[in-house]
Amino acid sequence: MTRLQPLPLQELRLLGEGRTWPVDQAIAGLASLTPVRGRVRALHHGTVLEVEGTAETIITLCCDRCLQTYNHALAATARELLEIAVAGPEEEEVLFAAEDPVECLDPGSSFDPERWLFEQLSLQLPLVNRCGPDCPGPPLPTGDADGNGDVDPRWAALRSLR
Repeated sequence: MTRLQPLPLQELRLLGEGRTWPVDQAIAGLASLTPVRGRVRALHHGTVLEVEGTAETIITLCCDRCLQTYNHALAATARELLEIAVAGPEEEEVLFAAEDPVECLDPGSSFDPERWLFEQLSLQLPLVNRCGPDCPGPPLPTGDADGNGDVDPRWAALRSLR
């Protein structure tokens, strides 16, 4: 399978049915345990690029509570309209009532399906990493209030202020 490569918007415009990329590879900037699998489809509508796709992979995260690593299934299904700046008066503007384009592309630029997938998967990352509902949390110190005994090493810097 070929790697995802950017495609100039002018070439994409000539493809009446758009372009579909099957995905089964690592994505730059996303440290995943398994290849990202899915598909991306882009369709040029004159002044709007319609992009849709699905992707899934498995990544390793660090639990914010107990600091243990765990595997997390990451999946994204997205549809997005990207505005293409009007190159001239001969361009006919395509209107989509359901949603407005969020990003504006230069008509002489390229669409990068790998970058688009990276962005969609990154948006699905959890805000708080928890290894699960049975997370034990940080180890509890066994010392007394005066600081005698074992102390959680994360509090060592505060102890030095005494």
